[in-house]
Amino acid sequence: MSSESLRLPEYIDSGTCIRNDDTDINKRIGGTLIAVGLGVAAASFAGRYSFRLWKPLGQVISETASKISAPSFSAYYKGGFEQKMNKREASLILGVSPSASRNKIREAHRKIMILNHPDKGGSPYLAAKINEAKDILESTAKK
Repeated sequence: MSSESLRLPEYIDSGTCIRNDDTDINKRIGGTLIAVGLGVAAASFAGRYSFRLWKPLGQVISETASKISAPSFSAYYKGGFEQKMNKREASLILGVSPSASRNKIREAHRKIMILNHPDKGGSPYLAAKINEAKDILESTAKK
């Protein structure tokens, strides 16, 4: 027999073949474990870096947010009531145009009063202001 014929699969001892497969599997598992370990270490270092970076960045964000005017973010009117209600304030309370029709004023008044009626737990002061706004707008409104 020549040395080449000993390399053919028929002549290889089955015990050495299993050992070679086991060592290949062990090398693959070892390589995978090392890769996973390096990935976890990289993620933890990145997390640590981002937490350290976030503190000063958070301060900058909060300072910038405080410089921006807050009323520009709100959809609600900021401020109290005037001593004597005018047409502009009445339209802001009811959420209608100062030149709205009587029907629109009545619908808006009804919706707001359902939510703010004193019998339903609303404030009597707010109910009085809502009624005053309706009266002012209805006195100048078109039919």
